[in-house]
Amino acid sequence: MARPSYLWRLRTRELELGPRTLVMGVLNVTPDSFSDGGRFLRRDHAVAHALKMLEDGAGVLDIGGESTRPGVAVAESGIPAEEELRRIMPVIDDVVRERPDAILSVDTYKAEVARAAVGAGCEIVNDVSALRWDKQMAGAVAGLACGVVLMHTRGQPQEWRDLPPSADILTEVKKDLRDYAQAALESGFARERIMLDVGVGFGKKFDQNYPLLAGLGELRELGFPLLVGTSRKSFIGRTLAANGNDAPPDRRLHGSIAAMTASILKGAHMVRVHDVKAAVEAVKVADELMKYEKW
Repeated sequence: MARPSYLWRLRTRELELGPRTLVMGVLNVTPDSFSDGGRFLRRDHAVAHALKMLEDGAGVLDIGGESTRPGVAVAESGIPAEEELRRIMPVIDDVVRERPDAILSVDTYKAEVARAAVGAGCEIVNDVSALRWDKQMAGAVAGLACGVVLMHTRGQPQEWRDLPPSADILTEVKKDLRDYAQAALESGFARERIMLDVGVGFGKKFDQNYPLLAGLGELRELGFPLLVGTSRKSFIGRTLAANGNDAPPDRRLHGSIAAMTASILKGAHMVRVHDVKAAVEAVKVADELMKYEKW
């Protein structure tokens, strides 16, 4: 049996998921993201990078204005919605003007930001909190009638260093994602608009990300398309450590591609990446192999 196929309904269009893997390019318009913080704060730099990712084959651009790296305060202690909007809205406006055909996603957990971004042309809301950190988020996004990504997060970034490890990470993620999806359905979301993200690295201890990826196939039982983001994550840096030091984010490309490819072979429908060109090439090979995969 082939990877399950879905028709993902976005704001104004639909995407067929399954026959090929979709690549989501990351654009962090932030001063402090773990991998590329500060690189794309300038509007012209951010827009140029966005257009380059589209040229390199990104099917979706995910634009975010607030870091959720380990240790940073979010939710009630995070940056104001006004600052997040100040960072991302000019970039969204410019990319929509330059490439009206592009599919844009806004990476936010705030209802105010989601409304503005979708109003400006974003097709997807990618929420690391799965609609849980802002009480207005579920109603707001359901009313926007766009695509939504619900991500699994254990606690919040400022709590991660002190969180005890999960006794069974795959079982925990599977149960929580089922609950998040059910809550979204009860809030008025159409099933066809929902994608689930396992949240690699988000509140998981370094060594728990591997059993999570290895067991990804079990999550297809939830009945939703799956997004996986392994790009430049800390667990890869730890695996590639040399002389007692973790590999820094800019030295994690090959490990990121390996983890991304593994996630595709386990059933991921979309992968979230920083290095679009390398990822697109790897995805083409993985997708060819998937044609012969026996599930």
